[in-house]
Amino acid sequence: MDAITCNEMLELASLGAKVLHPRAVEIARNYGVPLVVRSSWTDAPGTWVTSAKPQGRSLINLEIARPVDAVEFDTNQAKVALLRVPDKPGVAARLFGEISRQKVDVDLIIQSVHEGNSNDIAFTVTTPILKRAEAVAAAIAPSLRSQSNPKSEEAEVMLEHNIAKVSIAGAGMIGRPGVAAKMFATLAEAGVNIQMISTSEVKVSCVVDANQCDRAVSALRTAFEIEAGEEGAGSRGELFTPNSSLLTPHSPPPVRGVALDLNQARLAIRQLPDRPGMAAKLFGLLAQHNISVDMIIQSQRCRVIDGVPRRDIAFTVSRMDGENAKEMLTQVAAELGWGEVVLDSAIAKVSIVGAGMVGQPGIAAKMFEALAQQQINIQMIATSEIKISCVVAQEQGVKALQAIHAAFKLAGSEKFVVPA
Repeated sequence: MDAITCNEMLELASLGAKVLHPRAVEIARNYGVPLVVRSSWTDAPGTWVTSAKPQGRSLINLEIARPVDAVEFDTNQAKVALLRVPDKPGVAARLFGEISRQKVDVDLIIQSVHEGNSNDIAFTVTTPILKRAEAVAAAIAPSLRSQSNPKSEEAEVMLEHNIAKVSIAGAGMIGRPGVAAKMFATLAEAGVNIQMISTSEVKVSCVVDANQCDRAVSALRTAFEIEAGEEGAGSRGELFTPNSSLLTPHSPPPVRGVALDLNQARLAIRQLPDRPGMAAKLFGLLAQHNISVDMIIQSQRCRVIDGVPRRDIAFTVSRMDGENAKEMLTQVAAELGWGEVVLDSAIAKVSIVGAGMVGQPGIAAKMFEALAQQQINIQMIATSEIKISCVVAQEQGVKALQAIHAAFKLAGSEKFVVPA
């Protein structure tokens, strides 16, 4: 590659890409340090790691800089959810393939952990294209009934109009498990309920009621000591798109890299009370035990049990932390009012990263189709602006990586001979 953005490199480095340590990229990003990676074996010019114009920062305590440097929000959002879609290969590919063909640009995509033989898939779009997105979802829903059980209910389309996306962003949150927990606690103290959660290495986003957006932003600015003028691009109704002139004379490719993580485990908590503060308590406990969380998925189906609305929530952690996390969360389940804690260590996470996928509806569909062609079932989906991650069965992880690698033509063409 001639160039790559710091945010793309942070995601790839944190997903296990070698060569650059995430902290090196973080410092280059935060302080505007020119960073270039060159080969030890050739005279090729290498790859420039580029960043937007940095904010003014003190060099004092450089290594312990604050983890969050921006609070962003977007009130121009709406949510479409399909409930009870069959849990089988190809469903996400069909749905998002049709969405792509209709030129519907999707922001966040979340597929929750399965319940029985079905999943929920939710995605957000900008308000002006909600009608088009609704039409696509409604048209495809009847065809998603399970073939193995023709009497099963067809997928139900659910719309949510008055929502907003609130995000915290910062390269310093990598490897600091308490940052997301602090965000959730701050929203809980402000009385803001979280409807959807999306996480990446440099951003945590929550979907909330639109009428709670200002309160949420104000509380987060105070909690993370962000002045009102410090927000970056994306502060209101605008997604951050890297300046292509920083990269190459041509448009950057939509996908920069694909990564496979075989060292994660998934925890699912059933029947979590759907009220402000529950995510804060859950992830606060994990942070207290120094357990970092990666993907976080909140189910879209809400059940009322004993007069209390409840949802399931699932998240991934390092496999080495899985058993300890399950034991700890099971011990407090009765006290905090949630149900069974389920651990699955036989999973793999495959991800694609690329700033160029913003505004290109077909990227997610292409990834899902590559998995469907190999009969690989997607168990969970989580996205950010520049990353799409899927959880699949552990034994299918390598096949998933190879399929996506081939679909996006990420193999290099040059061959190098390492000197003896």
